[in-house]
Amino acid sequence: MRFTYCPHCGRKLSQRSIGDEGVMPFCDGCNIPLWDSFTTSVIVAVVNEFDEIALLRQGYVSENTYVCVAGVMKAGESAEEAVAREVKEEIGQDSIEIEYVGSYPFIKKDMLMLGFMAEVKKQAFRLSCEVDSAEWFSFEEAPSKLRDGSIARMLVETVIRNKKK
Repeated sequence: MRFTYCPHCGRKLSQRSIGDEGVMPFCDGCNIPLWDSFTTSVIVAVVNEFDEIALLRQGYVSENTYVCVAGVMKAGESAEEAVAREVKEEIGQDSIEIEYVGSYPFIKKDMLMLGFMAEVKKQAFRLSCEVDSAEWFSFEEAPSKLRDGSIARMLVETVIRNKKK
């Protein structure tokens, strides 16, 4: 989100040079700079003991390709807590081990996606109302089920590479 008005006092912002930050929005009334704001979310490659990855179908995201478990972090929640919650909510799996993989800016949606791998014991899926279907795919199959160049594909390819080391 790019600020035009101060969220504290409602005054229209001016542009001011702020040291190393360069020119940015500034509230003359509150005497504060206002950095662009973005949403932080998690994206998760859920892996089981059989070297399979859980991928989802969510019609509101894509009709043609699968996606990874993902969701927005809630206030007061750590990234790891968000991962465990989203994995449990979306596919009904309990995370045993959670490992940070990397961060991915998603500029189109003003988001920063924190990528993780969550290890689970394979069980039947219990899907949330947000998920149309879910399937387990082998490490060999999974990347081709994801959109080429997508954050999900980059994450899954990194997780597979790291697991094979």
